[in-house]
Amino acid sequence: MALKVGDKAPDFTLPSFTPSPELVQVSLGGFKGKNLVLVFFPQAFTGVCTAEMCAMSDSFNAYKDMNAEVLGISVDGTFVQKAFAASNNIKVPLLSDYNRVMIRAYDVVHPEFAHGQKETAKRAVYVIDKEGIIRYAEVTPTPGDQVNFDAIKAAVSSLK
Repeated sequence: MALKVGDKAPDFTLPSFTPSPELVQVSLGGFKGKNLVLVFFPQAFTGVCTAEMCAMSDSFNAYKDMNAEVLGISVDGTFVQKAFAASNNIKVPLLSDYNRVMIRAYDVVHPEFAHGQKETAKRAVYVIDKEGIIRYAEVTPTPGDQVNFDAIKAAVSSLK
């Protein structure tokens, strides 16, 4: 069952190679006291995903000013994400859910993406408050649909 507003956000620990030059483990617990925007995207280097992550990266400082951190999450490996971030100047940390643990926990598994690729992330956004409660949830109907950037910013700005 899909997560909804008011649910407690499932914990996670995932590896990231961006923007850090060293591999780091990123956990939900590391953001206690901060608001968090989790941006699930199906696959690096695809058109809509690139536009989405570039837009989130361009807004990175605005989110920081609202006491929020932004994390991008896909099933791409860490090396792919590092190349994706470098080639598109993405400043948002990208987390690798290569083993598909988080997309299952957040119930955003896209059964078939393209070219026979199975179990990628759906395009989805969760805004989580300082207490770990989901305050905004959006899962797009198809991978080709873009998220509502204005609604995400409004959700984050409404948090204390």
